[in-house]
Amino acid sequence: MRKPRDIDAELEELQKRARALKAKRIVQFGELVEATGGDTLSIEALAGVLLAAVEQADSKPEAVARWTERGAAFFQAGGKKSN
Repeated sequence: MRKPRDIDAELEELQKRARALKAKRIVQFGELVEATGGDTLSIEALAGVLLAAVEQADSKPEAVARWTERGAAFFQAGGKKSN
């Protein structure tokens, strides 16, 4: 006879893993902001920059391609802001 599955325990474990992944992603975003020097901007300015980028991404895919190249170069250089 098979052992019955504890669906509630499995669901709780999946939710715990999802929370851990979300927390890790948030930390990585913060580290990215710091590595690029974005932490020198006010929170309002940083939000404005991100909002403008999202708006541009929808209307100008060529801009996203340029940003992607620049971001790849940033990470290949070791993720250090060159200024």
